[in-house]
Amino acid sequence: MEATRIERPGARTPGPEQTVASRAPGNPLPEPWKKPPGPAPVKSPPPALLSLERLALVALVFGRERAAALLDGLSGPEARQAKNHLAGFAALSSARRQARVAVEFGVRPDAAARLRGVMEAAPEVLRREIFRRLPPYHRSLFPERQLEPPDAAATPAVCSLAERLIREATR
Repeated sequence: MEATRIERPGARTPGPEQTVASRAPGNPLPEPWKKPPGPAPVKSPPPALLSLERLALVALVFGRERAAALLDGLSGPEARQAKNHLAGFAALSSARRQARVAVEFGVRPDAAARLRGVMEAAPEVLRREIFRRLPPYHRSLFPERQLEPPDAAATPAVCSLAERLIREATR
């Protein structure tokens, strides 16, 4: 049976007599390869995946009440800047905040067509509730409709279904 060996590329392959001799007692194995000394590499911080503005927006959307605590993990000036962005986003109305999220992170490219399809297939009570819950930038897809106050026929189940259909059509 042959032994498996790992060698450095370009190293001279010893014959069988050299291999046996190098393993004999009193003959130490050669030292492993070491990196030659030189200047230490300069480590730069990893690139940020999100800008601080986008990070604050994500923290607000997903963290809601904990958004400020989530941003505490940032260091010094970055934390202050992110919290300033957070305060600005928190001051926006819900519709403007949703619009900002859609602009920053995008909606499905076919969201308009999907929303139109949902509206066509839905019964009238559900259509009214869907339209009422749409953000203003999506309401413009249906110029024939007017915003109406909630109806008694809009039960909690209809309301949650409308929200779910909007989410699935746009994301």
